[in-house]
Amino acid sequence: MKEFGYDKQYDVIVAGGGVSGTVAAIAAGRLGADVLILEEGAYLGGALTGCGVGPMMTFHAGEKQVIRGIMEEIVERLKTDGYSPGHIYDTMQYISYLTPFNSEGLKVVLDEMTAEAGCTVLFHTFIGAAVCGEGKIESLTVCNKDGIHSVSARVYIDGTGDGDVAAFAGAPMTKGRESDGAAQPMTMNMKYLNVDTEAIKQHIRTHIADFSRHQGNEELMDTVSRFSFCGFQDEFREARERGELEIRREDVLCFETDRPGEYIVNTTRIIDHDAVNAASLSDAEVTGRRQCRQLDRFLRRHVPGFQNAVLEFTGPRVGVRGSRQLSGKYTLTAEDILERRTFDSVIAHSAYPIDIHNPKGVGTDSRFLSEKGTYYSIPYETLYCEEIKNLLAAGRCISASFEAQAAIRTTPTAGALGHAAGVAAALAAKGDGDVSKVSRNELQKRLREQGAYLDL
Repeated sequence: MKEFGYDKQYDVIVAGGGVSGTVAAIAAGRLGADVLILEEGAYLGGALTGCGVGPMMTFHAGEKQVIRGIMEEIVERLKTDGYSPGHIYDTMQYISYLTPFNSEGLKVVLDEMTAEAGCTVLFHTFIGAAVCGEGKIESLTVCNKDGIHSVSARVYIDGTGDGDVAAFAGAPMTKGRESDGAAQPMTMNMKYLNVDTEAIKQHIRTHIADFSRHQGNEELMDTVSRFSFCGFQDEFREARERGELEIRREDVLCFETDRPGEYIVNTTRIIDHDAVNAASLSDAEVTGRRQCRQLDRFLRRHVPGFQNAVLEFTGPRVGVRGSRQLSGKYTLTAEDILERRTFDSVIAHSAYPIDIHNPKGVGTDSRFLSEKGTYYSIPYETLYCEEIKNLLAAGRCISASFEAQAAIRTTPTAGALGHAAGVAAALAAKGDGDVSKVSRNELQKRLREQGAYLDL
């Protein structure tokens, strides 16, 4: 482990070791920055390793891969080490490609890549405050096994997902839907072993009219190496009507991981909870586990293939889709996405649709780009605000409207945003730390050198 000291000033501190924060740290470290990662958990990877989230969706726009760079390096390492089959067709064709992976393997890959980039990682460390002066963060107050201490850097990256550092620093923030502040529901994922995939496929084949996402894609069930499915709406509705399920959702959604017969069940729905309120978040964990118990009984009774499955885990913590957003120099909107607006300061592309889980109950609103195989752009100005000069946001808490955030919140896009934040932070740290002064041309040049795809 690289030597750590509380009295040392780092070039870049990354708060949050999720995928976005980790990629940011790797990018900055590769440019020579002295980087410290602060992570409240015991491993890197965030929702993918700490919430049972998967697969990664999506690196592609149709057949074109538009997210590359460090995120693609992670996938290649997972493939080489036997932890992922790589990018494969989505059997539901909600998107073109998705990327299953082994969460335990991802932990190790991220450990290796941050170490190779020269980053220092401090696990089991919570951030409690940001000390500011003259429009800059001067230090962060952290709590861990050493007690309460301060750490400082020239530039700070908020990769917490919830915008904790930005909020603690007094940056302007929004939260939830503009009309009423409601956030997308949280979900506690479940993971099963020993699921009979062939039994599920056979049921879908003989009841294809009940599985709209698979209609016209039946051949993918037999040609794709890992299976995903969505359906059982009637069974789900009837179970809710009988009082067997409290989950205010319309269907069952499952994804096979890199291991045949191992499935992630992404189906619980925890509404009217606040991810940045300690009491509400605690209750969300209890609610999630209660819903998982109900869902486990439902799956064994009503979904072929789950009768003899082994429940591997719930959680291990609830997954959050959205909470606080930075109010930045520029706010990405649904119109930017759906109209595919271009930006001279583009730092990432994505093709994931606007995907809004109803904050108040049943229903999921998906809005796709009008032309299949096209993608949208995200500008650098969504990563910073004018009020805090040495702060960058990365991942799902960047400056975006409620609808736009519902598109850019998924893993590959969040990782691409982290890549840009890391490069920008390293460049800003070489100057006076003001992230707004970073040359857009230099930023894009460095991103391309690290493999990012930025062509319009």
